[in-house]
Amino acid sequence: MVVYGMQLPVQSQSTLYAEPWETAAGPADLLAVARAAEAHGFDYLASCDHVAVPRRLAGPMGTVWYDPVATLSYLAAATERVRLLSHVAVVGLRHPLVTAKAYATLDHLSGGRLLLGVGAGHVQEEFEALGVDFARRGAVLDETVDALRAALGPEEYPEHAGERFAFKDLGQLPRPAQERVPLWVGGSSPAAVRRAALKGDGWLPQGDPREKLAGQIRKLLGLRAEAGIAEPITVGAITEALYVGAPGWEVGRRTLSGRPEELAASLRAYGEMGVDQIQVRFRSRSRAELIDQMAAFGAEVAPHL
Repeated sequence: MVVYGMQLPVQSQSTLYAEPWETAAGPADLLAVARAAEAHGFDYLASCDHVAVPRRLAGPMGTVWYDPVATLSYLAAATERVRLLSHVAVVGLRHPLVTAKAYATLDHLSGGRLLLGVGAGHVQEEFEALGVDFARRGAVLDETVDALRAALGPEEYPEHAGERFAFKDLGQLPRPAQERVPLWVGGSSPAAVRRAALKGDGWLPQGDPREKLAGQIRKLLGLRAEAGIAEPITVGAITEALYVGAPGWEVGRRTLSGRPEELAASLRAYGEMGVDQIQVRFRSRSRAELIDQMAAFGAEVAPHL
């Protein structure tokens, strides 16, 4: 069974995917979407992470990037079941103990609903402004993941001794509600796939087209097998943009639209190639249309996945 989640609207507004109505939207819209996700069977809601966007990238990226911990904590109080994913937290920008404090508190407050998605990041000026070595961000992330495993574990006084970070005899309460916070690694570069295979509980590919995804999954599972890791890994995919039904407006040639059974048949291909969870995105002209699309997907498409 393939489960489905979604990236929240409003909280990140890159021109690559944000809808025009999101510009004037705010907290009330996020709450309505989160409650709809819970009502219509979505497994998770996701929020992105950027501290600051340089002027040279502000055109395509925009500068609207809500803080993921604040956003997901806000929505945790308005929901009970849906899980809360950082997709992805650029954890190398912060000391692991700072990250652990924030996300452990989120997991504690939400009753154990955190999915910690992490990635290396790509904005050089952001790293430079925060005093982090951009060129070594992959190595920094590798150690940060190890440090977070310790800092988000069950111990009140976690310990880690590495090249960049070392801590012991420093207590952090509250602990996460989950005994093991799922750590999903984002990215589709060879280094990211290797990192996901060797260090992750899940893999969040970034825009791999269908024709390449199956090969990436084989590589991921092969690396895990070579390393002798027997535990299963949650494999994700980001689907094409969707519209359930006949849109009646221009939704773009790359959008999958049509009858629910047609969409389900197309999306089942992800499960057949080894995907465990799909992240869906709907074309919409308003909050109401987005929620209608979510409801239609949950009722008419999801049961056939």
